[in-house]
Amino acid sequence: MSNQIKPCTREQLGELQQIAIETYRDTFSDSNSEALMASYLNEALHIDKLTAEFNQPNSHFYFIYSDDQIAGFLKVNEFNAQTDITDDDAFEIERFYIRKTFLRKGLGNELMEFACDLAKQSHKAYVWLGVWENNFRAIQFYQHHQFFEIGQHPFDMAGDIQTDLVLKKIL
Repeated sequence: MSNQIKPCTREQLGELQQIAIETYRDTFSDSNSEALMASYLNEALHIDKLTAEFNQPNSHFYFIYSDDQIAGFLKVNEFNAQTDITDDDAFEIERFYIRKTFLRKGLGNELMEFACDLAKQSHKAYVWLGVWENNFRAIQFYQHHQFFEIGQHPFDMAGDIQTDLVLKKIL
């Protein structure tokens, strides 16, 4: 099996949108109503919003490929593109998703190592992210990668205010 991580291109924004919707649904549809999911996805992952995020110079999207198939994606932010913490020494992982059919194959570990290497190359002191307080599998994964809780923030899921834990990893 051959895995590669490559930047997402402008021409791949449609694929990014499809995979983002697929992975978000797979992760959260059991815990949220279909109406809530549809409303959130239509807003948060609308192609115009993704295009604006792609065009932000301090945000970057990456695909992880497994045998030439897109297995997941990553979005990272630094400087003014960060969503909560705006520390020049910080690096945010805003989105981190592996498609269901590729789970438990080590791809998440590769993608996390890649994200932390990007942060180190940018001379950041730490990486941070937000994760839904009830996403226990993800929390366990992040803890395995030496992230620890430093706070919480509200997450607006189409009007349903949920709680994200803010996790940090020192580099």
